[in-house]
Amino acid sequence: PQIRFGEDLMSRISYCALNPGGAAELTGAVRQAISELLQETAKMAGILPEEILELTLVGNPVMHHLLLGLDPAPIGTAPFALATDHSVDVPVSTLDIGLHPAARAYLPPCIAGYVGADTSAVLLAETPWEHEEVSLIIDVGTNAEIVLGNRERLLAASSPTGPAFEGAQISCGQRATAGAIERVRIDPQSLEARVKVIGCALWSDEDGFEDAVSEIGVRGICGSGIIEAVAGMYLAGIIRSDGSMNGDLAGSSDRVRADGRTFSYLMYTGEPEIVVTQGDVRAIQLAKAALHAGARLLMDHFGVGQVDRIRLAGAFGSHIDVKYAMVLGMIPDCDLGQVSSAANAAGTGARIALLNRASRSEIEQRARRIEKIETAVDPFFQQHFVDAMAIPHATLEFRQLTAVISLPKAKKTENSPARQRRRRARRK
Repeated sequence: PQIRFGEDLMSRISYCALNPGGAAELTGAVRQAISELLQETAKMAGILPEEILELTLVGNPVMHHLLLGLDPAPIGTAPFALATDHSVDVPVSTLDIGLHPAARAYLPPCIAGYVGADTSAVLLAETPWEHEEVSLIIDVGTNAEIVLGNRERLLAASSPTGPAFEGAQISCGQRATAGAIERVRIDPQSLEARVKVIGCALWSDEDGFEDAVSEIGVRGICGSGIIEAVAGMYLAGIIRSDGSMNGDLAGSSDRVRADGRTFSYLMYTGEPEIVVTQGDVRAIQLAKAALHAGARLLMDHFGVGQVDRIRLAGAFGSHIDVKYAMVLGMIPDCDLGQVSSAANAAGTGARIALLNRASRSEIEQRARRIEKIETAVDPFFQQHFVDAMAIPHATLEFRQLTAVISLPKAKKTENSPARQRRRRARRK
């Protein structure tokens, strides 16, 4: 229910700052939602809510603060200060969410301004400190939480990806609900697309698809779908490495058509039509560039040019096709066999903290030793961001990716960022 106060964290912080009593409104909405979830969970378990004596809660810093009744406003501006970066153990009665009067609620520590208790829970589930290999763990959302490291050291940062990965700011975008396109495959010869939607097991080119989606419809495209669409458009030559639409194809395919001063791609010819516009591509480029730049910045600070494995956490991360994510340049080059989903790792970590008290001490100690990198003030983030706008990247070679998939040959222009940097280097 907190979405009615703002689509993302910053808009909710702004609501709290600009509206007297706004923080209390949000706190009430969050607590009411958790109370209702607890009621449902107890019913599923066949018990009374009053029988629940222990509870663990994890979430991003803004939701964490709102739940506890703490002011989230300082998180919104540098130095992005948390009200507390310690674990919290409080009587459930102080949260006004029901349960037994003597029940306790435990929240693992937040790590940094935009790296919350949910990331602590992810780390409990993934235990990167047990491995020699360098792991990159990413929880993709409107604000991506990124952790890099191994048993030697761990670094954490957040990157402002925005809501495009969740279907917002996309012309035909929607949340990942029934009727949303979640999978896209584009034929590089015909430029025809086939899609798969949430709530239907069939692809759009299979017999029975129209009947199967007659009730839910094909309403829009969600985050995983738009990632595959843009990556597929690049592989098919519909967009160039810089993200611009290839209007030359409009003469040979009715899928590519004029759209004002630029072009768009007709992905689904139903009612409504599902179209990917130039603006949609730009929104995804901005989001993926922020994510890649955050990961690259941590790699710089860690002193590595590549990572050994990548884990994508969260509901969104579990639905991303890792090959298309890498083609797009969302994530650094890596052996695709070592890129996988961590599913709901925050939920797994929350269960660990609930059932194993020793794990609470461990994450509290580990969180204090994590090195925090603030992308918003790091001078190298912007350069990484600019380079990462290209698909998959302006300057980096994705050798492990190109070993298994052929990428279009990028045409280097006289004024490309890479060419300009080489010129400046020669002058020096």
